[in-house]
Amino acid sequence: MSLETVAEDIRDEARARAREIEADADEREEEIIAEAEADAEEIHSEREREVSREIEQEREQRLSSANLEAKQKRLEARRDVLEDVREQVESEITNLDGERREVLTDGLLAAAAEEFEEGASVRIYGRAADEALINELVEAYEDYEYAGEYDCLGGVVAESDSSRVRVNNTFDSVLENVWEDNLKEASTRLFEQ
Repeated sequence: MSLETVAEDIRDEARARAREIEADADEREEEIIAEAEADAEEIHSEREREVSREIEQEREQRLSSANLEAKQKRLEARRDVLEDVREQVESEITNLDGERREVLTDGLLAAAAEEFEEGASVRIYGRAADEALINELVEAYEDYEYAGEYDCLGGVVAESDSSRVRVNNTFDSVLENVWEDNLKEASTRLFEQ
């Protein structure tokens, strides 16, 4: 074998080896590209799932927030209506007059009188507009006197130094008790759904 033949064989072997290496490189390149594409597809799919979760979570938060805001607005509206009803009741109580006012005030004065010992000196306070009525009503009680104005819708406040008792039998206190005791029922009636 000649040197040239040996060189040609070496070249052929080198070319074959180069083609083999190139084929391996091409195959490896295709594997790497396929893996990269698969990874990219997985990353893309995972990101889509994350975005979908984030969108759903954001939607739920906004919906929850909107529901809470709507509930707060309903409660505010209900509170406003209840305040209006209470103001109307107070206005009607303030505007009571004549025999109805006299009967109610007399009943509150009698209930207050039960809290004091007989013979106690009792001072009675009431609404300025009711002074004449209260003066007339206290005449039926020995040692009772109208002592001045008390800021209220009506009724009486009675007190005595000797027994250290003070009784608040104003229309305001009665209304407050009735209001608290019946607020739930009133609310249910006003806002039945």
